[in-house]
Amino acid sequence: MKTFLANDLTKPKISVIIPVHNGGNSFVRCLDSLQCSTQQPDEIIVVADGDTDGSWQVAETFGAKVFRYPSAGGPARARNRGAEVAQGDILLFIDADVTVHPNTLLRVEEKFRKDSELAAIIGSYDDAPGDNRFLSQYKNLFHHYTHQVSSDTAFTFWGACGAVRRAVFHEVGGFDENYRKPCVEDIELGYRLRRAGHTIRLCKDVQVKHLKQWTPTSLLKAEFFYRALPWTELILSDRQFDADLNLSYANRFSVILVFALLGCLFVSPFAPVVLAIAPILIISLLIINRSVYHFFYQKRGLLFALRVVPWHWFYFLYGGTAFVYGALYQLTRRLRLPSPPTPYGILRSR
Repeated sequence: MKTFLANDLTKPKISVIIPVHNGGNSFVRCLDSLQCSTQQPDEIIVVADGDTDGSWQVAETFGAKVFRYPSAGGPARARNRGAEVAQGDILLFIDADVTVHPNTLLRVEEKFRKDSELAAIIGSYDDAPGDNRFLSQYKNLFHHYTHQVSSDTAFTFWGACGAVRRAVFHEVGGFDENYRKPCVEDIELGYRLRRAGHTIRLCKDVQVKHLKQWTPTSLLKAEFFYRALPWTELILSDRQFDADLNLSYANRFSVILVFALLGCLFVSPFAPVVLAIAPILIISLLIINRSVYHFFYQKRGLLFALRVVPWHWFYFLYGGTAFVYGALYQLTRRLRLPSPPTPYGILRSR
């Protein structure tokens, strides 16, 4: 565990770095929230990643330092470019579709000032998502729940609201720019930080509001192709099986139960007797995940919680499918057999 000099922490300067690609109104709200922060950042650096809607011009009107790429290359490259020109002791990365709370930056500064062993922190979405549609509320609230019930000791980084010491960031080489889409470049950075002996803390009181509007298509595309598949590849290649965040033991067992339930339904036309197992599997899923459904019940009521259940089980289904697919791909590579197609290969340049 590494310790940083206390006198470096007296008044740490914070550089806020925001990658943006056609940020629209959400980006305006993001910048406006920074202006309303009780503690102002020492600088705001916006890297426009091939935007075509004038996001870079909007950033300039807010007084941000702006760097503009003519074509999109992904948030990893954009964040690294921002870090190259940053002058702050702390690099605070936030997404263009979040707003900070008035005390977010103050709490970030306090975490690093009070803990000399802290190399990086990640925050959490709040419990009041910006979009009121059911799917957006479910997805963003579920993310909030996952962070709020997870261990304070983190094993990954989070680009939507994550801060790291500038010296540490450059020491480990920043984000992997081979990731050309927004996927697991932040998780991969977290793995390298941990391997280098650095401490990452999940600070549940450092919160931002997510403004993203989710649709069934955008959710499946982002969750399966941009998250689950590349994360599976990362887990298997780096052998990172820490039971934290989305990889908790309850989630792993739920994946098995969902696949077992699906298997029962598939086999039932040929062997109706297996349907007797289905109620046991359903009850088991409800019991194991009762804290999740109770959380949604408390936040949004009974009807909302009932609507969450099938989406939650679908989450286990596509997450498990991604892991099986990724494991199959890794196995065929090791055995030098013809590999299945890799839909997540478009996310990386190697």
